[in-house]
Amino acid sequence: MPSFSLFLTLFSSALSPTQFFLSLSLSLSLSLSLSLSLSLCLSLSLSVSLCLSLSLSVSLSPFIFLKASPLATGLSTGTLSCKCEPPSSIVVFHIRYFKTSTAHREEVVTVNTPPFSESITEGDVRWEKAVGDTVKEDEVVCEIETDKTSLQVPSPAAGVITELLVPDGGRVEAGNPLFKLKKGGTLSPHLHLSLSSSVPMISSLYVGISAVKPTAPAPPAAAHGARTESRVKMNRMRLRIAQRLKEAQQTCAMLTTFNEIDMSNIQEMRKLHKDAFLKRHNIKLGFTSAFVKASAHALMDQPSVNGVIDDTTKEIVYRDYVDISVAVATPKGLVVPVIRNVETMNFADIEKSINGLGEKARNNVLAVEDMDGGTFTISNGGVFGSMFGTPIINPPQSAILGMHGIFDRPVAIGGKVEIRPMMYVALTYDHRLVDGREAVTFLRKIKSVVEDPRVLLLDM
Repeated sequence: MPSFSLFLTLFSSALSPTQFFLSLSLSLSLSLSLSLSLSLCLSLSLSVSLCLSLSLSVSLSPFIFLKASPLATGLSTGTLSCKCEPPSSIVVFHIRYFKTSTAHREEVVTVNTPPFSESITEGDVRWEKAVGDTVKEDEVVCEIETDKTSLQVPSPAAGVITELLVPDGGRVEAGNPLFKLKKGGTLSPHLHLSLSSSVPMISSLYVGISAVKPTAPAPPAAAHGARTESRVKMNRMRLRIAQRLKEAQQTCAMLTTFNEIDMSNIQEMRKLHKDAFLKRHNIKLGFTSAFVKASAHALMDQPSVNGVIDDTTKEIVYRDYVDISVAVATPKGLVVPVIRNVETMNFADIEKSINGLGEKARNNVLAVEDMDGGTFTISNGGVFGSMFGTPIINPPQSAILGMHGIFDRPVAIGGKVEIRPMMYVALTYDHRLVDGREAVTFLRKIKSVVEDPRVLLLDM
């Protein structure tokens, strides 16, 4: 068994006529069983951890002191004699030890609502976990649905949820308490009993607001041929979308102009360069990037479409930058993350931005900052097979471009009928700011860039 010994000799002399020498021998033995023994016949066992503190003090009061025969300076292993008599100087050894426990690992903490963005003041809670559930660190416990996005609330540490302080669907503000978590804890037998018992048992044992993970009620089995209906509460995002769309109809003088685009050249370019593009930029080349770049080119050419009316000051605000919102459909509603400074981007930069924002939207981790601003919006209904439609302006913007599906149609080319892949495009604009001439010119500029991307190189 590995061990070692430590011998310590303390030499002390006083200025009084009586001089004495003190010899102290300590033998410290460490073993794998974590035990500590002193030559003063004191043995201490350590179960978890041991903190040993020796303090040396000098006092005139009578205390226990150690005295030995005069010895030369050096190491000694002789027997020590303990005697109580009034000393001129006192040498006192205090031994203090502390034993830790697991109490700190089972600390119960209260998790509060995280801060919102400046434009958001409150949200509705949707619980992903219930009382008694074991969670890992950073595991999502609930989501807070706001007017613009959903904010996930992760667990600050691994542990067990002991209490939910807000009911499912409850409204909270920043800083409000959400739930209590026992760090590193395990579910107590009483809590197990309350969770596995019937409803009266749950009411008799206080386990928080909700002891059962919230789930949607199962609809009753309908008889064959019966006419049934169900009601579902609108979430905050859907309510906000409905409000903003209605505001757009009541505020803007919306008018829509249409055109069609021959997609032959852009399809041929994509087919020819998609493999090299993927190898160089590690991302696929799509059609949306061509329309985003074409829109930025047209917006710089027609600044009124990129402008906005400030109803408060009755002024028109013209921007010398282009931030394009790309509409993305999610299970909870339509979101419009923004690609900023598109006028400075190339096709690869646009594709990477679209891919990153789309991934955030699918994982429901879009932040409010990702959707703030935007000077123009593109909505692509073609991914769902739409052939024709009129988009609604996303206020406070002044215009929106609607893309649709690509379908083979007969068209007249050089006096001959040919089958070409064609797409209808629609531009809805605010007629208070944008005149018909600017709107039609803007849409034709997009058509010319998409049909022949070389126009961008010639800055035409």
